[in-house]
Amino acid sequence: MYDRLKGFKDFYPGEMAARREVIDTTESVARRYGFREIATPALEDVEMYVDKSGEGIVEELYNFTDKGGREVSLTPELTPTVARMVVARSQALSKPIKWFSTRPFWRYEQVQQGRFREFYQTNVDIFGSAEPEADAEILAFAGDTLTELGLPASEFEFRVSHRDILGELLRSFDEDVDVPEAIRAVDKSEKVDRAEYLGLLADAGLSIEDAEAFDDLLAAGNEDLDALLAEVDRPTLTDAVENLKAVLDAAEDFGVREHCTVSLRTARGLDYYTGVVFECFDTKGRVSRAIFGGGRYDDLIESFGGQPTPAVGVAPGVMNSTLPLLLSEAGVLPEEAVSTDYYVLTVGDTRDVASRVARDLRASGNVVETDVSDRSFGAQMGYADSINAETVVIVGEQDLENDEVTIKEMASGDQTTAPVDDFPGERERPRYEDFA
Repeated sequence: MYDRLKGFKDFYPGEMAARREVIDTTESVARRYGFREIATPALEDVEMYVDKSGEGIVEELYNFTDKGGREVSLTPELTPTVARMVVARSQALSKPIKWFSTRPFWRYEQVQQGRFREFYQTNVDIFGSAEPEADAEILAFAGDTLTELGLPASEFEFRVSHRDILGELLRSFDEDVDVPEAIRAVDKSEKVDRAEYLGLLADAGLSIEDAEAFDDLLAAGNEDLDALLAEVDRPTLTDAVENLKAVLDAAEDFGVREHCTVSLRTARGLDYYTGVVFECFDTKGRVSRAIFGGGRYDDLIESFGGQPTPAVGVAPGVMNSTLPLLLSEAGVLPEEAVSTDYYVLTVGDTRDVASRVARDLRASGNVVETDVSDRSFGAQMGYADSINAETVVIVGEQDLENDEVTIKEMASGDQTTAPVDDFPGERERPRYEDFA
């Protein structure tokens, strides 16, 4: 007997049915916004991640040497891969490029509730637009997805920030501060106590006094972005504040502003983020961690050898992640159960007619099962109940002698007969009441 690996999860049919509904809903919203589906490899060159994040990233990868001697890794995220794809066909692709995909990723990290080593995300990205409307559309897609998954508007929020605001505020205290390291400290600010947080800012080059003053500015900016401009006179800071305000204005027109809260402690830890960033949180506190996040990464395409190409995206997890955990806690995760439209039950030597009935029902798009195990009437009825069949069509020798089949509604137990030559006929979803 083998056990599954730590950090990985099996999904049996009922569980998978619920996750499939989450995936289908998320992808349906993406398609309505005009995002086009792509597929990407499970393996990439390790150097692609090392170049972007440093040698330390290797500790978080599922990496190995393949049979050709290449250092490769299972993909821990999609953004570098889609950047590579955009560079490869940049001249041929019509801008803006709007892509989505749902697939698994792998990270060798500590396993905890809602966080596994294998997880599934739907990545949604826009390449080629630096306009606030692109950021707002990503936020609107995320908001519509959560609403369609059943979360009330009051039960989630997007904490929105801007990396250039953080960077310019940091430099206003010390031009030599290690901005990427300091932003990573800000990203950890809600996960560690204040003393440790200030210590991390000090490690990045701020004095403790400046670290405290910097954090006070973040708090002031959450209440009034213009208050930052009154305290710090830097042109780049002014541009960043105006850009964040423009995105929030666009979010109003896109119908998602009610979900957006300015939160300058929201930083997103990855170094390739450049402008507006955001994270989704549960306002009821049922899930303490971010549900998912996203933002701008305007420099990444160029760093891969392409032309300067602004980009913005988001990646909600759809399996083995915090989003299904939140849906479950909120009581809106789809039911973990299989469903079946029809079970065609055979009694005696009736396989030819039963098979024809099953084929006709399937041709109309119904989910149909029939007996493939030579079971008794009672065993077949028990199986039909176990797969949540809505209707059982009984094709028995005695019924066929009268040129009939029996239609049984499983929920009520009511049954009636129908002419075998007229079932299902032209009906796409024939029911008991059609013949009663």
